[in-house]
Amino acid sequence: MLMPKRTKHRKTFRIKYEGKAKGNTTLHFGSYGLMAKEGAWITSQQIEAARIAMTRYMKRGGKVWINIFPNLSLTKKPLETRQGKGKGNPEVWVAVVKEGKIMFEIDGVDEATAREALRLASHKLPIKCKFVKKEESGETNEN
Repeated sequence: MLMPKRTKHRKTFRIKYEGKAKGNTTLHFGSYGLMAKEGAWITSQQIEAARIAMTRYMKRGGKVWINIFPNLSLTKKPLETRQGKGKGNPEVWVAVVKEGKIMFEIDGVDEATAREALRLASHKLPIKCKFVKKEESGETNEN
């Protein structure tokens, strides 16, 4: 699973995911992409499941870029533990995704294959997504 090698503080504050994404709202690397239509925390397991679904459908053809990285730790106290005695231990690593962010990009395959691969990947994610392509100059197209 994806997780940072080193962090300055292992137990971090929770970052909100409401609002629009500041950067990475257009396609940079690939011809097709998967854009988030709402904000959420995406876990490293969900990112890996989406990556596997895409690459399996494309039969390891083409190239996939993952534009999100889980660098936020979410902590949890053990069950049936009394309150106090500090914050819990890190349990999962999540990526903060806001509305409009491009999460995955694909190139090297035709549009029908890319559309189906990204559709399969979107089923692995807990948010609504849309397929975008880089046809017009400077603007992504939605279908």
